[in-house]
Amino acid sequence: MSEVDLELDFSGRTVLVVGGSSGIGNGIAHEFHTRGAQVHVWGTRAGAQDYAGSAGSDLEGLGYTQVDVSDPDAIAAAPLPFDTLDVLVLSQGTVLYKRQEFERVGWDEVMAINLDSVLHCARRFEQQLESSRGSVIVVSSIAAYMATVGTPAYAASKAGAVSLTRTLGQAWAPRGIRVNGIAPGMVETKLTAITTEHPQRRERALSKIPLGRFGLPADMAGVALFLASPLSAYVTGQTIVVDGGLTL
Repeated sequence: MSEVDLELDFSGRTVLVVGGSSGIGNGIAHEFHTRGAQVHVWGTRAGAQDYAGSAGSDLEGLGYTQVDVSDPDAIAAAPLPFDTLDVLVLSQGTVLYKRQEFERVGWDEVMAINLDSVLHCARRFEQQLESSRGSVIVVSSIAAYMATVGTPAYAASKAGAVSLTRTLGQAWAPRGIRVNGIAPGMVETKLTAITTEHPQRRERALSKIPLGRFGLPADMAGVALFLASPLSAYVTGQTIVVDGGLTL
């Protein structure tokens, strides 16, 4: 085993992935599990069995709890998945199309999930993370750095998540907790299906990506492993853009 492999060995470590039931979060959860970690995920459906047959969802080998992260009281009441926690990945997110986010109900829903819950979840596990000198990884989006057509709450919430990552990174570093983030570009998940499954939109989107392909959850997982590992021991408060060059 190489030195790098040893640094990326998470055997005996515990990982919670909020939003880990599908998409990017699910890819991250499985990569940590493959590397030896005990992994638990929070999702929206009643039980793990309710994801059977859903594209982008595989809960084999993962623990599961249903938690409505739009509700701070539900976050506070959720059971701790482990006695100790080494890595907290915050990959929850939603987007509402057809200009729903310009309305109060749509705006409030997206902000509650994409931004408010990031702080509430981080605070929920603050003491456990301090005890383990653990890591927090916030999954935001390149929407934090650019305008998005028709989805103002999504863009604003992701910009807020990047800023929150900086602020928590500074605030918690003296306590041994590193807080960093990932800003994915166009990744093939259910949230981007409106583009990736529409031939003309797909072709137009691909033409803007220098690497010539959409991202995969596995691409984001590799960066998450790095941010949670000793390889990034001197990195905190940073958000790494992982977009195939789209924002260049």
